[in-house]
Amino acid sequence: MQIMNDKLVFLGLLYFVQGIPYGLQSSLLPIYLRGAGHSLTRIGFTKILYFPWVLKVLWAPLVDRVGSKRRWLVGTVSGLALTCLTSAALAPEAHIWGVAGTLLAMNSLASLQDIAVDGAAVGLLKGRGELGLGNTAQVVGYKAGSVFAGGGLLAVIDVAGWSWMFMLLTFVYAGVALFVWGAPVLDDEAVRGQQADGSRRTGQAADSMWPWKVWRRMLAVPGTPWTVLYVLTYKLGEQGAVTMFPLFLLDHHMTARELGFWNGVIAMGFSICGSSLGGLLLAQFSIGALMRRVFVLRTISMVFQSSLLTILEPSPLMKGMAVLSMSVQHFLGGLITTLTFTTMMHCTQRAEESIQSTHYSFLSTLEVLGKLMFSALAGGMVDWFGFQVAFLFFLTLSAATALHVWTATFTGALREHQLKEPPK
Repeated sequence: MQIMNDKLVFLGLLYFVQGIPYGLQSSLLPIYLRGAGHSLTRIGFTKILYFPWVLKVLWAPLVDRVGSKRRWLVGTVSGLALTCLTSAALAPEAHIWGVAGTLLAMNSLASLQDIAVDGAAVGLLKGRGELGLGNTAQVVGYKAGSVFAGGGLLAVIDVAGWSWMFMLLTFVYAGVALFVWGAPVLDDEAVRGQQADGSRRTGQAADSMWPWKVWRRMLAVPGTPWTVLYVLTYKLGEQGAVTMFPLFLLDHHMTARELGFWNGVIAMGFSICGSSLGGLLLAQFSIGALMRRVFVLRTISMVFQSSLLTILEPSPLMKGMAVLSMSVQHFLGGLITTLTFTTMMHCTQRAEESIQSTHYSFLSTLEVLGKLMFSALAGGMVDWFGFQVAFLFFLTLSAATALHVWTATFTGALREHQLKEPPK
């Protein structure tokens, strides 16, 4: 039990600091730009700063073959500390491109960190119970970091100032780097065995130098084709609603400070609760049965949220319904995210150990790519067609994904998940 607790603390802390750049960019930047009068289309295109997450699969084989997980983690987290120290010296009003550059650098380093910690997690977590708890630590830690940066810091930045905010982040990252350097959990035999085994398999390492051989081996892993399609599409409708509904409220019903609290803190708190519940439910129920029901509930919640777009007059009742809608949406989204990352890791554990980090990075890259591309386009859809038509499209995508998952639980990859444990 103590060993498992050490694993959860280790993973949760690393995913917490990994979520900080996302919180800064997803919550603070859009509200700042919208308040300055920028169009939704322009705000949507700021998602380009997430581009390093799309490219991480290209250097994932390097993390698999060169150095230890500990060295990659210490190096990337230390780099994040230095990047935050640089940001503290910049004034966003005068150095907007410099700020964009530091956010791009933070995303680059965080994406590298993600490859290393995902590889460590694949080796550390064994069995369905540990997978559920470990992926809960992953999702909850990441979202807690996002809430800390995008909600908590957004609420105090007017008082503390930009420089002090990034100085605080510098100390946070430096402390985590020291923790990882001395963390005994990375001495676990499973992780060391995976690293040593990978270094001994020189023939396989040579094969991985050729991209088409890596792709062929990854796609041959059982369940990978279905998982690829799923991670590309499962968040499309939800992501459009999550991105655009707060901006609808900013235009008609709430101030930026109110949104920072209700959407950046309270709704994300519900998301963390949903992610935590997902880990507990996975220990009791099959993942297919859970996903089938939760996806239907998400579609129903989007019907409710879409109906609120017809109310343009501000009122306390409308604010209450909007907060309820965002809270339910984030709760179900958090639950779905935990189930999804467990599905991805279950699939990856069927791969050869020498390509597991690359395989998981491949799946997580596609997961980010699906959300990123649609988030960038959602603002343009709203500008062109209006909120109501755009949300009808979001709802249709959500319903189609629910049907895709429902079918898979009876005849496809999710049926296999209910019947089989990953190989030991």
